Amino acid sequence: MNVLAALLLSLTIPGSHSAVPPRTPVDRTHGQQQAHKGGRWYLAENGHAVYCYGPVRVVPQAQGGLQRVATFCVDNQAMVPLKD
Repeated sequence: MNVLAALLLSLTIPGSHSAVPPRTPVDRTHGQQQAHKGGRWYLAENGHAVYCYGPVRVVPQAQGGLQRVATFCVDNQAMVPLKD
């Protein structure tokens, strides 16, 4: 009974409530948009998807043919051969 009375008394006295500070909203899309700014996804020759910022170029191969490559890709790859 004493516990119930103490609870009711603590609820009725002004200023006895602990106010929870309002939470600030978090923008979760800002980091994702910044990570993919100006680039494009490509399918690499090995079957993996790569994200590159530079243009697609055609470079000569050692065997005499031409190879399409994506330039300036993530993980500091300068050129990634693309699957045709």
